[in-house]
Amino acid sequence: MLNKMILQNVRFEERSILVNGDVMIGQKSRVDYGIIGNKIIAGEKVVIGGDLICEELRIDSFSTISGDVTSKADAYIGEFVSIDGKLTVFGDLEIGRNVRIKNGFEARGLITIQNPASIVFFLLLYLMLLFRMGKTEEVPKIEEEINPSLIVPEKCFIDATKISTTKDADIYDSRILGTLKARDIYISKSEVFGNLRGREVIVDSSTVHGYVKGKFVYLINSSVVGTYVKGSRVYIEKGCIVDGGIIAEEGVWIRDSIILKTDIGEESGVEQREVQKDVSNSILGNG
Repeated sequence: MLNKMILQNVRFEERSILVNGDVMIGQKSRVDYGIIGNKIIAGEKVVIGGDLICEELRIDSFSTISGDVTSKADAYIGEFVSIDGKLTVFGDLEIGRNVRIKNGFEARGLITIQNPASIVFFLLLYLMLLFRMGKTEEVPKIEEEINPSLIVPEKCFIDATKISTTKDADIYDSRILGTLKARDIYISKSEVFGNLRGREVIVDSSTVHGYVKGKFVYLINSSVVGTYVKGSRVYIEKGCIVDGGIIAEEGVWIRDSIILKTDIGEESGVEQREVQKDVSNSILGNG
């Protein structure tokens, strides 16, 4: 599930990321924003640069939160977690040892002091138990209970100027800030106040206020790029707009329509698109 960055119904504000859904953050990632969402699950050694506000919370060991933390239901805090603000939990609180909370904590429900199982260990143990009991039909229910709208892979970095990951990135119905650098990028019905840089970049029904760079770049469904597009090959549907120049070593292709084959991603559950690359009618070079 954490092999790809996914943003769906996500909105970047000045200090916080607003998520219409659940949030999963891989270990050793850094997000220099606060986060507002439903369930928030963060792995080990995660750094959050603002407040966390959610319905339910699980933070793994050795993580740091640079703000207040509010959970409207239960919360699970691993050992050696550091919270620079106040922790408020309206449900039960399970908390590990050696947790530092600068401004104290308040819990309305039961407080248990122990080391909660790590997220990865907890999920693996649960899956093993279901398979051992022969209840394989229960496995899809886990995905229903945890349905992330924001997935941040491990070792990802997000701040006000850039979003950097070595994984693929899929963005749907979102508003993001800064330069997004990822392996392959697919963006649909979204607005980017920054730039896109990847290997294969598909801009679908979206507006990018900066530049777009990639080995293969595709602009479809009336997409708009505010500055320039650069790639080895650039494919553009009629009706798309590039306000600056187009730089393509092997050629630029302009067609009435570019067909994208739609497949269902096995890991994320989000639609993946395989681009049909036999687009013809190059206007620059032979391709």
